[in-house]
Parts: sequence; structure tokens; C-alpha cells
Amino acid sequence: MKVDLAKKFPGELFNIIKLIGKTADKEDISVYLVGGPVRDILLNVPDYDLDFVVEGDGIRFAEVLNETMKGELKKHRAFKTATLCYKDIRIDVVTARSESYKVPAAYPDVKPGKIKEDLFRRDFTINAMAMSVNKKNFGELVDFYNGFKDLKKRLIRVMHDKSFIDDPTRIFRAVRFSVRLNFRIEPRTRHLIKKAILNGLLGEVNRGRIKKEIEAFLKEKEPLKCLETFSSLI
Repeated sequence: MKVDLAKKFPGELFNIIKLIGKTADKEDISVYLVGGPVRDILLNVPDYDLDFVVEGDGIRFAEVLNETMKGELKKHRAFKTATLCYKDIRIDVVTARSESYKVPAAYPDVKPGKIKEDLFRRDFTINAMAMSVNKKNFGELVDFYNGFKDLKKRLIRVMHDKSFIDDPTRIFRAVRFSVRLNFRIEPRTRHLIKKAILNGLLGEVNRGRIKKEIEAFLKEKEPLKCLETFSSLI
């Protein structure tokens, strides 16, 4: 399945996406638009975030890209990510990676990986899709985990059974996406959420992260519904 990205992004943003694809081809690496923007493109919802995953050194790629764009580049070497700001446009570049968690709610250990591994580390199937920006496969959907199928069914489905153990804050995100998109949290995911809450895993998360998630609830269009939905999961 290929998507005409020219119809999904304003001209300047589309030109940046094309430049990123051209740079990827020159560097002989694969680069993908990933996550929320892909989900929203498939839902025909405007989303002009530019989030990219690089199969290779993401920071090095951002440096090469910025040689052309001449923006402001911030590097986050510990996380193998970079942010390039050009005019009022923000471009996030991430090195494709896999993650492992030594204990529940801890920050993950990361190591370089391929796009399939990078998508598997994400929270829900509808957020675990990507689109190639290389010329050969430009706009082609990458969907290893049936995210498009769940999108059509309007379901929030967790990636794997340990997901809420690895990162309990995903519980809050399940609620937010459910309310924002008017999707249903599928039964297995609801069971895993309830199990994680009853096992006290949210208590393992530091207060700052919990506060941030509650603030995210309050920024949604229906904050009360978010709180009600969260309460119904307990």
C-alpha cells in the first residue's frame, strides 16, 4: 500500500520529506516517517509532525541533512536521537533501535536495530506503522503488526503482554488515544491494564512522569472523559 504524501502535507513540509528521502538515498540508508503522523495520515487527520526513524546512525544522518537545511541541530547522544529546527518546523530523527527493560517502569536499555524492531518497541499497533521516504518505496506503508487492520476496526491494541510492565505510563496513553480517536480498547489490552494497575505498577513510576501524563489528560479536548475512562479500567 502506497500513500500520496504530496496530498497529505503542505508544500514546504512535503519538500522537506522529499529532501530527507533524497539524503537517505545518497547515504545509502533506509529512512521512514513513523508513529503518530502515519496513523493520522491513514485516518485523514491533519498531522504535520515530522518524526523519522533511520536504519543507521540517526545523529550522523541529521548532521548530513543539516548541511543542506542550515537549521538548528540538537543532539541527544545518550538516546541516539537528534532534533533539527528549521524556521518554525521541527524534525525529530531517531536511530532505529530495540529496547529492553531490566525492571518495571525503568528507563530502557537501547541498542541499534532495524525498523521492525523499532516499531515493536512502540506502545500500540496503530502507532507501530511507518512509511518509507526513500525514492524506491516512497510513501509505502510498513506494517508488521497489523496496525492498519486495528485502525479500520477502531481498536487500541497493546504490542505485547509485557508492555504495561515495561512502561506503565502506556496505560494513560491508551486512555488518551481511546478518547481522542473514539476507539475502543480491545479486551486483552483492557485485561493487561487492569492487571498492571492492581499489581501496583503505576506506583513504580516516578511522580514527575505521572504528573506529566495527568497534564496530558487535561490538554485533551475531553479531559473529563479521559478521567472517566481511566476510572472505568480499574
